[in-house]
Amino acid sequence: MLDLLILGAFVLYSIGSGLHARGQASHGLDEYFLAGRRLPGWQAGTSMAATQFAADTPLLVTGLVATAGVFSLWRLWIYALAFLAMAFVFSAGWRRAGVLTDAELAEVRYSGRGVVALRLLKAIYYGTVINCVVLAMVLVAAIRIAEVFMPWHEWLPPSVYLPLQGLVVASGFAVGDSITGLAPAVAHTNSLVSIVLILAFTAAYSITGGLRAVVRTDVMQFALAMIGTALYAWFALDAAGGLAGLPDRLAALYGSDAAARMLSFTPPSGGEVLMPFLVLIGLQWLFQMNADGTGYLAQRSMACHSDLGARRAPVLFAWLQVFLRSLLWLAIALGLLVLYPFSPADAASPGFAAARELTFVRGIDELLPPGARGLMLVGLLAALASTLDTHLNWGASYWSNDVYAGVVCRRWLKRSPGPRELVRVARLSNLLIMAFALAVVVHLGSIQTAWFISLLFGAGMGAVLVLRWLWERINLQAELAAMAASLVTAPLLLFLLGTDPEREWLRLALMALVTTTVAVLAALLTPATDDATLGAFYARVRPYGWWRRTARLCGEDPRAPLRALGRPLIAVIAGTLSLLAMLAGAGTMLFSPSGVQSLGSWLLVGGGLALVPLWLAPLLASPARR
Repeated sequence: MLDLLILGAFVLYSIGSGLHARGQASHGLDEYFLAGRRLPGWQAGTSMAATQFAADTPLLVTGLVATAGVFSLWRLWIYALAFLAMAFVFSAGWRRAGVLTDAELAEVRYSGRGVVALRLLKAIYYGTVINCVVLAMVLVAAIRIAEVFMPWHEWLPPSVYLPLQGLVVASGFAVGDSITGLAPAVAHTNSLVSIVLILAFTAAYSITGGLRAVVRTDVMQFALAMIGTALYAWFALDAAGGLAGLPDRLAALYGSDAAARMLSFTPPSGGEVLMPFLVLIGLQWLFQMNADGTGYLAQRSMACHSDLGARRAPVLFAWLQVFLRSLLWLAIALGLLVLYPFSPADAASPGFAAARELTFVRGIDELLPPGARGLMLVGLLAALASTLDTHLNWGASYWSNDVYAGVVCRRWLKRSPGPRELVRVARLSNLLIMAFALAVVVHLGSIQTAWFISLLFGAGMGAVLVLRWLWERINLQAELAAMAASLVTAPLLLFLLGTDPEREWLRLALMALVTTTVAVLAALLTPATDDATLGAFYARVRPYGWWRRTARLCGEDPRAPLRALGRPLIAVIAGTLSLLAMLAGAGTMLFSPSGVQSLGSWLLVGGGLALVPLWLAPLLASPARR
C-alpha cells in the first residue's frame, strides 16, 4: 500500500505540474521551451542531472564495471571536463545569443545561402535522428525493468490482454528476447503496453506544461531517484557482506589479480590497454555532439534568468552527476559482482555486457524489501520520466521553432506564425518524436553497444561546435563539412572495424582526425562569414578566444577576447581536477583494498579541496561584461 501511495503521489504531482504550467506555456515558444527565460540556476542544474539519471545509465555502469572494471568509468567521468567548460566558457554565450535552439544559432553565427539548409539539417539530425536513438536506449532499459515488475499478462483480464497480444503479433512488433523466460508474444505485448503507458504518463505533463513543468517535475524526480539509489546501494552492500570486506570477497571469487583490476581507479600499466584508454578519455569529452552544451544542456542555460545562473547550473550538474551519483552506482555495481558472480566463460560470451546490465534489475527484485523496492521502482520511473520529458521537449523545439516556424512558414509560406499556433505545433511534435523513437527501439540490443555507436556519430561534430565560439574563422562551410564527414565516416568505420569495444578507441580517433581536418580546411579555403554577421554576433554574445579582427571592427582592443579566455580556462581546469581528485580519493577510500587507500586517497581529497577557491570564485559574483 505504501508503494502505491508513493507511486500515486508521484504521478499526481507530475500531471498537476503540467496542468499548472499549461496557461503560461501556451503564450509562445519562449514560454513553452525556455520557461520564459526565468529559471533559477539551481533548478536548471538539477534538471540537467535528472535528465542524465536515465533508467539506462545505471545499467550501463553495471555492465562497464563487469566488463572492464572501475577504471572504465573514466569514460563517463571525463565528461566533467565538458560540463565545466560549458559552465565557464559557453553557458553565458548560449543565453546571450537569444536563440531558442542550437539549430537557430546557425542563422545568428553564420552568413551565406546555406544557412537555412544547415539549420534545417541540424534540426532533423539532432532533433530526430540522434535524439530518437537516445530515447530508444532509455526505452530499452525501461522494457527490461518493466518485464520484471509489470507482468501485464497476469494483471489484465484475458478479454483485454488477448486482443492486444493478437495485435502485437500481427504487427510484428519485437524488442528482443525475454529476460525472464516469457514466450515471445507475451514478452513483446507486455513491453509495448509498458512503453505506451510510460510515454502517455510522461506526455501528460511535458506536452501540456512545456519546459516549466519538465523542470519542476525533474527536481522532485531527482530527489526520489537519489533516495531510491542510496537505499539500493545500502541493501546491495549489506547482502554482499558489507563494505569493509568487499575487496576480499571479490578476490575470493575472481582471484586477487582480477579483483585488483576490477577495483582499480587507474588503468593497467601495460601499453596494450593503456594507450586505447588514454585516447578514449583524451578525445571523448571533446569529440561528442554536446561538446559545447549543444542540446538540452544549452536549452537549460538559455532558460536561466541571468548569466550567473547559467554558469552555476552546469557546475551543480557536474557535481551531482559525476561525484555524488557515481559513488552510489559504483557501490551497487561492485556489490552485484559479489552477489551475481560470473565465470571467464561467461565473460567471453557475446551477450555478456547485456546480461550484466540486467543484474541491476535483478538486484532490485531480489535484494530490496517491499517498501524500499517500491521506492526504488518509483525512483527508476522518475529517472526514466525525467529523461523522456526532456528529450521529447527538446526534440519538439526543433520541429516547431526551426522546421515549422523558421523554414516552412517564414521561408516557404512567407508568413509569421502566431504564438499559440506554434505551441500547438510544438505539442504535436512531441507525438512525432515518440513515434520515431518507438521505431528505433526494435533495432537496439545492448545499451552499451548503442551508446558506443551514438558516441561515434557525435564525435565528428565536437571540435567544430567548440571552435565556432572560440574562433571567428569557423564558418557555415566548416560546420556543413564536419556534418557531412561525420555522416560518411561513421558508417564506413563501423563497416570496416565493426562494433567491437576493443576497437572503439581506433574508431573514435580516426573519426576525430578526419572530421576535424575536413572542418578546418573548409573554414580556411572558403569565404569567411561576412563582417556584419560576425560583428552582430560578437556584440551580442561577447565570445572568448580568437576574435581579433572582429573585435577591431567593433572598435575594441583586438587582444581583449583572448585575454578574457584565461580566467574561464583556469576555472575549467581547476574545477575538473578538483572534482575528479575528490571522486578518486573518496572512491579509493571506500572501495579499494586497505593497502591502497591510505595516504594517496587523503592527498587526492586534500588537493581537490585546495582547488575549490579557483573555480568557486567566478560563481559567487557575476563578472563584468567586456
